[in-house]
Amino acid sequence: MDFFTNENIVFYLLAYLIGSIPFGLILAKTFAGVDIKNDGSRSIGATNVLRVVKKTNPTLAKKLGIATVILDALKGTILLLVGMFIFNLSAETLWTMAVLSVLGHCYSIYLGLDGGKGVATGLGVYIVLIPISTLIGAIVWFIFAKLLKISSLSSLLALIAVIISSIFINNGLDIGSNAPMYIIAFIIVYKHIPNIIRLLKGEEKKVV
Repeated sequence: MDFFTNENIVFYLLAYLIGSIPFGLILAKTFAGVDIKNDGSRSIGATNVLRVVKKTNPTLAKKLGIATVILDALKGTILLLVGMFIFNLSAETLWTMAVLSVLGHCYSIYLGLDGGKGVATGLGVYIVLIPISTLIGAIVWFIFAKLLKISSLSSLLALIAVIISSIFINNGLDIGSNAPMYIIAFIIVYKHIPNIIRLLKGEEKKVV
């Protein structure tokens, strides 16, 4: 029983379980009546919500896409803030929670360990733990999203900007190691392998 009453273990479980909530799937089914797991890229993220719902309701698609980004980010952010400011959890615990939140989104227990690409949830945890670098990444994403209109490439370039800037700004983070930040980045890149292959082939679709 001590296992389930240990404060850190409880937060680790919550991080994964909350991270696993497929908000994009829920919003698209509830408000648009479509199953994004059976259409488009079959991802549960905002880009696929936008792409699939746009076929029948462009105005609603934008709203649901924005809502998905916000909720997917918040499921990483809110628990970290609670752990940081209310429970005074250590930096090591917070970074472990961050990794588990992204794992939950990408490998959701509610979807048979399937899930999204991890970008919004990664943003949600990074903005709490490495805020300056994350803001730099957000600016990079905004610029390239406007210029290229390719969601995956813009996200990957933003991720690179976060990692590089953090190496200079927060080298060692607060725990003497960059490992958790790299693990989150690796998960996101790994989930984007199909997108990377399409990019190399010139087949990746634009978001218009």
